[in-house]
Amino acid sequence: MSELTSVSQAEALIAEHMPSFGSERVPLDVATGRVLRQSVRAEHDHPPFDRVMMDGIATRWSEAMPRRLHIAGAQMAGMRRQALPAGDACLEVTTGAMLPEGCDCVIPIEQLQRDGEDYVLSVDCQPLAGQFIHRRASDCAEGTLLLSSGMRLGPAEMALLAANGVANVEVAVMPSVAIVSTGDELVNVDEPLGEGQIRRSNDTAVRSALQLDGLARVAMEHIVDDEAATRDRIADLLDRHDVLLLSGGVSMGQRDYVPAALAAQGVQKVFHRIAQKPGKPMWFGIGPRGQVVFALPGNPVSALVCATRYARPALLMAQGMLAPAREYVVLDAEVDIHPMLVSFMPARVQTDAQGRLMAYPVPSKTSGDFSSLPRTQGFVQLPPGKGKAPAGSVAAFYRW
Repeated sequence: MSELTSVSQAEALIAEHMPSFGSERVPLDVATGRVLRQSVRAEHDHPPFDRVMMDGIATRWSEAMPRRLHIAGAQMAGMRRQALPAGDACLEVTTGAMLPEGCDCVIPIEQLQRDGEDYVLSVDCQPLAGQFIHRRASDCAEGTLLLSSGMRLGPAEMALLAANGVANVEVAVMPSVAIVSTGDELVNVDEPLGEGQIRRSNDTAVRSALQLDGLARVAMEHIVDDEAATRDRIADLLDRHDVLLLSGGVSMGQRDYVPAALAAQGVQKVFHRIAQKPGKPMWFGIGPRGQVVFALPGNPVSALVCATRYARPALLMAQGMLAPAREYVVLDAEVDIHPMLVSFMPARVQTDAQGRLMAYPVPSKTSGDFSSLPRTQGFVQLPPGKGKAPAGSVAAFYRW
C-alpha cells in the first residue's frame, strides 16, 4: 500500500495546491449564497434610537403613577421625535417609533381602555420603568464588527448588509466548473437505453451537491471512450473552465485515457489513488494556468463520496469560506472495516434522548449501488483495523 496516498495526506495536498479564485463586487440583490470577502461593521448604533416595542402609549413612570392619562398627541413610526408635556399625559405610540422625549415607560394597548381623550389603565396593569423600550445601541454600537470575510451570505447576513447600507458587496469569484462524465455506456437522462447502456447520473449528483454549496457556474459534459477525443475535449475544457470534475476513466483499465490526456495538457499530477474504500482511484492535479482537476472514480457511490469528502470543501475554502467545525457521530451498530484502507460508510443520523448524534450505517452492496443513498444523510469515516468498528465508536461524519 506504499504507493497509495493516505486520506489525511490527500486532504492536505489538495489544500496546499488549491488556488484562490479572487473577489469581485456585486450588487446586494445578487449576493445571496456567495462567500463574503470583506469585513462589515455597524454603520450606526442598532437600534439608532430608543425604540418603542409595542403599540400603545408612552408616558412617565412613577410609583404613584395615575391610572388615567390624557392623550397629548402621537408618536408614529418614522416621525420626528415628539416631547411629552408635563402633567398626567401620554402619547399614543406604534411599534418601531422613537421613544418620545420625557417618556420612560410604554404600556401596551391590550392593557388600556380608551375613554374619550384619555386612556385608563386596566385593573391588572402594573407598569414598570423601562418596559417595552428597545434601548439605543443595545443590539450593537456603531463600529461593531458584524460580518467577517469567509461567511456565507444567507438571510441573516443579507439583512445586516442591507441595514448597514452595503449596496455593493465584495464576494468571492464563483469558479467556472465543468463536470465531465466519461464512457461509451452513458446516455442522457431523456434518451432511450440501448443494450449495455445506462443513463448518466454521477454528473447530476455532483452538480446538485455544488449547487447546494452556492456554486452556480456549472456545466455538464460527456466524453466517449476514445483516446483522441478525450485528449481534445480535455484541452478545450481546460481553456474554458477553472475547475474540472471528471467522473470515470481514472483507474488502470485499457480505456482509462483521462490521466494521459491531462498530462498531455500540462496538468501536474499531485496524487493518484487514495488508501480508502470506496474511491481509491481518485486523481488530483493542477493545470498550467492554475486550473483545478479532480478526477473521480466512475462508480456512483465512489464519485459522490470523493466529491463530498474532497472537492466540495476544497472549492469552498478556495473561495475563502471559513472552515466549518468537523461533525462527529456515535455508531449505533458495529460496522465492517477494511484492514488497510479507510472506510467510508453511508449512514443516516438522528439525535438520541441523551442528545448524542447517532449514526445508523446503511452499507452499499457495491460502490455502484446508490439506490440506498436517499435513506442516508452522509457517510462516516472509519480508520483501518481488524474485524469491525464496535457500536459506540465515535467517527467523523460528512453530509452529502
